[in-house]
Amino acid sequence: MAMTQSAPEIPVLQLAGVRKTFGSFEAVAGIDMKIREGEFVTIVGPSGSGKTTLLRMLAGLESPSDGAIELRGRRINDVPSNRRPTCLVFQSLALFPHRTVGQNIEFPLKVRKVAPAERKARALELLRMVRLPEDIYGKNVMRCSGGERQRVALARAFAYDPDVLFFDEPLSALDYKLKKTLEKELKDLHRASGKTFVYITHSLEEAMVMSDRIGVMRAGKIVQIGSPSDIYAAPRTKFVAEFFGELNAIELRREGAGYVRADGAPIALPPTALESARAWALIRPELMRFAAPEGSANTVAGTVVNEYSFGSRNQFQVLSEGRTWLVEAPRGSDSPRLGDAVTLGWDAADTLVVED
Repeated sequence: MAMTQSAPEIPVLQLAGVRKTFGSFEAVAGIDMKIREGEFVTIVGPSGSGKTTLLRMLAGLESPSDGAIELRGRRINDVPSNRRPTCLVFQSLALFPHRTVGQNIEFPLKVRKVAPAERKARALELLRMVRLPEDIYGKNVMRCSGGERQRVALARAFAYDPDVLFFDEPLSALDYKLKKTLEKELKDLHRASGKTFVYITHSLEEAMVMSDRIGVMRAGKIVQIGSPSDIYAAPRTKFVAEFFGELNAIELRREGAGYVRADGAPIALPPTALESARAWALIRPELMRFAAPEGSANTVAGTVVNEYSFGSRNQFQVLSEGRTWLVEAPRGSDSPRLGDAVTLGWDAADTLVVED
């Protein structure tokens, strides 16, 4: 008996050739992307890369100049935000300042004419979900701490029962310790709710901690999208690699079937399928070491000029022939001191060869 083939899964969100122009300026330059049901997708990029404009189009606050946005297979380009099964959590939170916590959370339910008793029961349930005590229900929202207000905004977003939740840098104004706590709580909420999250941030740490996939924007385009580990360990370009952490970059030029250092110094490289005239060899500081691999061409002699402590690890700056190299080592390891002459080394297998 022949097996029936299941229908392909329709993405919860799909973008095809989405563009947004403001006069002659192209803020979003033709984006194609699919977001699966229940994913946590984060969009990162430098200021002016187009990520906020993209989010506003997804949330219905802007209309695309071209292309299509589909929600569960339905084109929603011109559907206003209040008629979409989505919700946007703003950076400013946009809470009603003269209302109580309960009134803020219940607002979407009141608009839908849910009975008062049912509204309160749902609000209390949502308070528990975002790890706030029930006795905060009657407290004026402006008397709450920054972390409490953040959780109230999340509870109100869930009260809409949206298919997709959009987040516009919601943790940017919080102190470091609270931000770390809420990063974990947001990830827990995502997992427990099964909702689809689309998150915009400048914080690479937030993106790495919370996301299933990360999309990196540059000049209105998504230049790479993948898991956090893929983005960090296998960037396609120097731009993406630099955006996700410090590195040592060596310019390469094409010679024959492979690459050599542009300055003529020896280097051992892994195999690569790149064929562009110019490329870069990238080595993360944690993959450099104060020892030269035996017989390796990948060595640098220099002097330790700075040392920085990052808790569990130390970072060293080594000056060699006018350029600075970065090396990281676990704290407490047998490390050199300032002014020491050292030889650095790295394995060819730890080198990323990428386009400009």
